[in-house]
Amino acid sequence: MGWKKEYSNKLISAEDAASRIHGGQTVVFTPGREAHAIGLALAARARDISNIKVYIPSPSYDFGWYDPGWEDIFNITVSMVTATCQDAVDAHRVDIDTGTLFPFQELPNMKTDVLLTEVSPPDEHGFCSFGASLWNKKTLVEAAPLVIAEVNSHLIRTHGDNFVHVSQIDYFVEHTSSGRAPGTGSLAGRALKEPEPYVKDITGFVNSLLRDGDTIQIGVGRTTEPMVKLGLLDGKCDIGYHSEATPPGIITLVKEGVINGSRKTINRGKVIVTTIGGSTPEEMQWVVDNPLFHLVDVAYLEDIRVIAAHDNMVSINNTLMVDLYGQVCSEGIGQQILGIAGGQIMFVYGAWLSKGGRSIIVVPSTAKDGQVSRIVPYLPPGTPVTLQRNLADYIVTEHGIARLRGKTLRQRSDELVAIAHPDFRNELRQQSCQMLYP
Repeated sequence: MGWKKEYSNKLISAEDAASRIHGGQTVVFTPGREAHAIGLALAARARDISNIKVYIPSPSYDFGWYDPGWEDIFNITVSMVTATCQDAVDAHRVDIDTGTLFPFQELPNMKTDVLLTEVSPPDEHGFCSFGASLWNKKTLVEAAPLVIAEVNSHLIRTHGDNFVHVSQIDYFVEHTSSGRAPGTGSLAGRALKEPEPYVKDITGFVNSLLRDGDTIQIGVGRTTEPMVKLGLLDGKCDIGYHSEATPPGIITLVKEGVINGSRKTINRGKVIVTTIGGSTPEEMQWVVDNPLFHLVDVAYLEDIRVIAAHDNMVSINNTLMVDLYGQVCSEGIGQQILGIAGGQIMFVYGAWLSKGGRSIIVVPSTAKDGQVSRIVPYLPPGTPVTLQRNLADYIVTEHGIARLRGKTLRQRSDELVAIAHPDFRNELRQQSCQMLYP
């Protein structure tokens, strides 16, 4: 039969979809925004079921199960720590999937019984789009034994590998959800704030490290995401882009020709991402069916070999804390988990291996209204090290640039003390002497 008849036969309600999930099963939501109506219907069955394992890579909707008392019904695992689940993470009501250094080799480390995803209505050929967020959705669909897709007419269509055929989905639930409007939150789902004045200074220093023809990656973070609109690429030309997402301003710079990928070693002339976000509705509309933008599976995007194949690859990532040895901590401080490494490790490795490549880590010099230095002599106990000191290249604060590549421990310490906040430099210098000198 034709795809239209097949699609019609597979249409069910959100409640019917939720009824097909049973106790003891593992339910996996695909990355990006969750299937909203199905998630609500599943949560509404809390009195009828128990011991459901739920994997949600990047929580955006609050279905209630992050609150106390739901643990025996829904055993939740998340990857990205967002505002939606931060309290539950802090209280250890959910587990954390830390990801892997080689995402192209691994699906979620759990058996999947039911996969829940979100797609656009099918086109004239029966293909649905995954919208503005691909990640590894297509791979997950191909591997799952039961796939239920929520059909949202607001999802955009893009070029790349961002499609799935009606025949690959077991059931469809039609539900149009606007979700979080573009531009109303960070790429990690946290409320947008006006960037602090220091971000402009950090942006200027990073700009000085970029060259015409570089291919760049920009990671998630409150310091990195505003940088494009604050002049990160001012005065630059022929920039290439290979990154997870599109922070505010990236699409406009593609439109203006600043980012054109004309000197990229691979995928020349194309913007390669796995998700489109942080953009205005006008920018999002410009991406629709635009051959300049290719959404690819995260396994390809974050393959270190692919990243390194770009000459002059520059990774720009945010962190929470750096110690005087150059250890970079981007996932948490002490026992508190604030995020995961995501693609930071892969892009830093790739930039190191790239001909002419550079890795730039940005970090404000202080936290808590200037009371705490983010450059520290020792890491608090329990702090996860995201990047070993051997991988530290450029560290940038609002007070300057530290170049750590090829430096001794004493030289690294001196470089980092020099870009710490002036209020903490004397103390850091004294501690450095105690640590590194007789």
